[in-house]
Amino acid sequence: MLAEPSPQNLIAQSQSGTGKTAAFVLAMLSRVEPGNKYPQCLCLSPTYELALQTGKVIEQMGKFYPELKLAYAVRGNKLERGQKISEQIVIGTPGTVLDWCSKLKFIDPKKIKVFVLDEADVMIATQGHQDQSIRIQRMLPRDCQMLLFSATFEDSVWKFAQKVVPDPNIIKLKREEETLDTIKQYYVLCNSRDEKFRALCNIYGAITIAQAMVFCHTRKTAGWLAAELSKEGHQVALLSGEMMVEQRAAVIERFREGKEKVLVTTNVCARGIDVEQVSVVINFDLPVDKDGNPDNETYLHRIGRTGRFGKRGLAINMVDSKHSMNILNRIQEHFSKKINRLDTDDLDEIEKITN
Repeated sequence: MLAEPSPQNLIAQSQSGTGKTAAFVLAMLSRVEPGNKYPQCLCLSPTYELALQTGKVIEQMGKFYPELKLAYAVRGNKLERGQKISEQIVIGTPGTVLDWCSKLKFIDPKKIKVFVLDEADVMIATQGHQDQSIRIQRMLPRDCQMLLFSATFEDSVWKFAQKVVPDPNIIKLKREEETLDTIKQYYVLCNSRDEKFRALCNIYGAITIAQAMVFCHTRKTAGWLAAELSKEGHQVALLSGEMMVEQRAAVIERFREGKEKVLVTTNVCARGIDVEQVSVVINFDLPVDKDGNPDNETYLHRIGRTGRFGKRGLAINMVDSKHSMNILNRIQEHFSKKINRLDTDDLDEIEKITN
């Protein structure tokens, strides 16, 4: 009898909205044997929210496998010591998955057939995740299929990918032009935080917005803005890094269900939140890195929350100083895309941009 050819390992780069979750979920579903009541597929996500989101996709795509079960290896999901897990797919964050495989022995890593590492670029930016992921990978059998996905491929991500995925096929999508083609980008000139707030209210009053995400640089600004918008009678959700994981999940769920129309957030949530109804992204503060230079990757991720799945989207940038104008100019140069000025005191002009 011929041995089954060993499935190909993969390193893939593609921006969000291109279907990579569906691709790796299909890979997992095609290898799972629902009759075997033990973990066969392992998916690592950098955050609790992303693990839940991927879990939803697995549940939707796997609904024709009634015996298929899913376990979440995330902080706070306490199991009895010495217990073995019967779910065939485990999705979780690296620290908890490592504990389940080694210390607590809930999972037998030698029985894993597919290992997925999602959002590898976010993974390696998080303290400890890189090391934990490598330690998990080393416990897996030689014929386990390894699939690694990343939105970006700087050298650090590439080095990490090569450590984790032996003999890979490599797929790279050219990304920037694709994402930005469906998004109209504008900037608004303001002199102060209060002027930015007034401009935001004018935009909101003049166009029909399904849902909007507003990005701020600090928790303090995000808190202030959410409070001011609430005073104006807007239904606002606030998301920032110091919130408990469960609180963050609940806020995103409410926003996804449309209970709040505006989500004010810091960078922590620029990635991985798929809410189809987001029609406008507003950069209340432009994204900069820790040295004050334009953070082009974050800009792309933020505005990529709109115009998803081929729909048209709108991104508006608030510029309140010479410095932030300089940042905006450098972002325009990087993407070779002109960002036009918008006069938010001219309501007719604002209405035109959505047509």
